[in-house]
Amino acid sequence: MKFTELNIDRRIKEALDKLGYSETTEVQSIVIPELKQEHDVIVKAKTGSGKTAAFAIPLIDAVVFEENKPQVLVLTPTRELAIQVKEDFDNIGTYKKIKTLAIFGKQPYKFQIQDLKQKTHVVVATPGRLLDHLKRGTFDASCLKYLVLDEADEMLNMGFIETVEDIIEQLPVKRTTCLFSATLPEKIQELTERFMQEPLQVHVKQSQIVDQQIEAYAYEISGAMKNDFLFKLIVHEKPASAIIFCETQEKVDTVYNMLIKNRVSVHRIHGGMLQSERLLNMEDFRLGKVQFLVATDVAARGIDIENISHVINYDLPMEPQNYVHRIGRTARNNKTGTAISFITQNDHKRRMRIEDYTNSSFEIRDNETILQTVVNHQSLSELKKKIVRKTKKNNELKKDITKLYFNVGKRKKIAAGNLVGAICALDDLDGDDIGVIQVQDTCSYVSILNGKGKTVAQRLNQTLIKGRTMRVEIAHNE
Repeated sequence: MKFTELNIDRRIKEALDKLGYSETTEVQSIVIPELKQEHDVIVKAKTGSGKTAAFAIPLIDAVVFEENKPQVLVLTPTRELAIQVKEDFDNIGTYKKIKTLAIFGKQPYKFQIQDLKQKTHVVVATPGRLLDHLKRGTFDASCLKYLVLDEADEMLNMGFIETVEDIIEQLPVKRTTCLFSATLPEKIQELTERFMQEPLQVHVKQSQIVDQQIEAYAYEISGAMKNDFLFKLIVHEKPASAIIFCETQEKVDTVYNMLIKNRVSVHRIHGGMLQSERLLNMEDFRLGKVQFLVATDVAARGIDIENISHVINYDLPMEPQNYVHRIGRTARNNKTGTAISFITQNDHKRRMRIEDYTNSSFEIRDNETILQTVVNHQSLSELKKKIVRKTKKNNELKKDITKLYFNVGKRKKIAAGNLVGAICALDDLDGDDIGVIQVQDTCSYVSILNGKGKTVAQRLNQTLIKGRTMRVEIAHNE
């Protein structure tokens, strides 16, 4: 069905329209009505099926704006996925002014606690950090109505299931729970039996495990040849945008350093890096500022990046499911893509497991064409010409929204109502023009809607609020 036909808040429909959503996917058409009826749902669906919007849309619709405590909790296995899900909630909930927080490890508790004390509708979190907040008493679950377990099988693989169980036991019993997973192993099924009430089971079928829109093939090479072969391969293939998957952090670093040395446009991501660097590298790759991303499987699950033309398995994964998740980064949204794997003589067991799981055999191509590829200044220049800058999917949505910085906060006894009052005192402003408000210790941020932000900043700058002069400017970096 079309999103315009859904029985949801008009403000959500307006955001969906500007985000380019037109018709529901299969999983969305089934799940959205069920969650609106507050039914528990178990969804087994492949990556790229549109599952995030399937739960975000009905839960944003159900959120009561006036309630200050979290009403929705989404648990995800990785920080990258938590941030992505938060962004989807931010985008879809823009005009309903839904406040969403992403909570994960390797961030200071202090700032997370400050954020959790403010009006917060949705929390997206990794299990370990969320459980820490529950134990500290800094996450108030008393008003929680909805729980989402996203990529549940990956949380199992990463050893989080016991943590997830500990979290659920501390949440209100009366709630709606939905679980999304690519596979449903026994432990996940046991989890659903313990904590879900007569859930509807949704299995979005696919004609075959490997998407038909992905051209998948492999090269048989020795381990010692991999670096040289990879370099010649990308010069030959000239991908517009590609992820190169390696088995370990050390391999990622080795491949990354080799490509940097050869003046290739590349970033890397693995669990041993600083969180800030991981997020920056992912965002650069998402926007097409770099052509290649070398990663461990941390980037294989749930990360939705547009127009990845190639996935290269520098190492075959240990688990066959991860092969499917990796190559699923390409050929998204009905586009085509290419998946290339390197197979060494030590990969026999991994190869057999993947072929059994996908019910297909690797197409082995001849190495000679790649080995004969000439690498010179001209070929490298042609490779870089393939880089395509990408725009954020929320560009249309955000063009009429301006985030303003106010140099006053809690320490000067400023509350959200004070900022709303100051803004609404302007002639052509009212509450409908004000989006999400964040009041911090020493400053505040307010999103102004409907293209009025720049004039608000100019008119409020150096005016008085509670007897104090405030500085107001456009927030370029929060």
